[in-house]
Amino acid sequence: MSGFEFATTRRIICADGAAKHLPQYASSLGITHAFIVTDQGLRASGVLDHVLAAFVGSGVEATVFDGVVADPPEHSVHGAVAMARAAGIDGVIGLGGGSSLDTAKLVALLLGSPQTLPSMYGIGLAHGPRLPLLQVPTTAGTGSEVTAIAIVTTPSGEKKGVVSDVLYADLAVLDATLTVALPTRVTAMTGIDAMVHAIEAYTSKHKKNVLSDSLAVRALQLLSNNLRPVLANGRNLEARRAMLQGSMLAGMAFANAPVAAVHALAYPLGGHFHVPHGLSNALVLLPVLEFNLATADALYGELAPALLRDNAGATRNRSGRAFVDAMEELVSDARLERTLRAVGVAESHLPLLATDAMKVQRLLVNNPRHVTYDDALAIYRTVL
Repeated sequence: MSGFEFATTRRIICADGAAKHLPQYASSLGITHAFIVTDQGLRASGVLDHVLAAFVGSGVEATVFDGVVADPPEHSVHGAVAMARAAGIDGVIGLGGGSSLDTAKLVALLLGSPQTLPSMYGIGLAHGPRLPLLQVPTTAGTGSEVTAIAIVTTPSGEKKGVVSDVLYADLAVLDATLTVALPTRVTAMTGIDAMVHAIEAYTSKHKKNVLSDSLAVRALQLLSNNLRPVLANGRNLEARRAMLQGSMLAGMAFANAPVAAVHALAYPLGGHFHVPHGLSNALVLLPVLEFNLATADALYGELAPALLRDNAGATRNRSGRAFVDAMEELVSDARLERTLRAVGVAESHLPLLATDAMKVQRLLVNNPRHVTYDDALAIYRTVL
């Protein structure tokens, strides 16, 4: 392994009940009027009310944008920016899953930078300044609170990324109590998503390093050991906390050792069919692992002990095959859709998916095995 660079969010607070201190955290960053970026689901669940109650009498004003949708389209981001500008806010708080956190990043940046959103798509093309930014995840999946990446759906249905160190938050607040009400299905999808982050960071062809490896392995241990318990009992706060921490560690890992083919093939499913990102990853994960196995056998074997339930067996069996089989069992236990047809994809759609997947070269170049259009098409067919 050669030398490396590593970056992450400036400050992280992980404590049950930490959300009630958000006004103080915001004030410490010089925020007097916070723009809270969230979605209708968190408003309906009461989580938003819980957070807003802390701002009453705090001296920090709060304006809420709750129009975030999955795979946020450009017009949604622009709408949030317009609302924030009209309100005269001076800082941004992302509250929710990956879509809310990604939107919050872009709102903070677009309010501070003269750039347009389309001019930012790509790696290192977005520049500051930006407004102060706090991130508060309510799902254990994307790790977006500690990444410098924001994903947007363009008018053509493509998912494009803004990747720049300026998107790292000033503060990430991890409060496991905010995730207790998360539905089982969402818990499963986001949990698998976080595991994919850890796996792809560990096997990334570029920028893989000793620090990202350590984070990815620990993330995979936390996530694999706690996903089944939290699916069985959503009010298991200890398991919820472990999942949230695992998601954060996986986010740190893949922010520095980027993801690959699973994400590249998942993106078109979200862009064209509005399949939730975690489910998109779960659908293509196993065929991509099988595709990579011949090349990544040793790396998958190194990850196997983090997944296998029998510790003695894990020590003895460090094979890539054992790792893939263990992931298959875990995805099966998550009880999510297992075919593309189940989410509205027909065989006639596969060439479009494969064509769009090949456009995500910024991720495909990180895959341990080279992926062609025909490979992508074959992978989609495997799970049709």
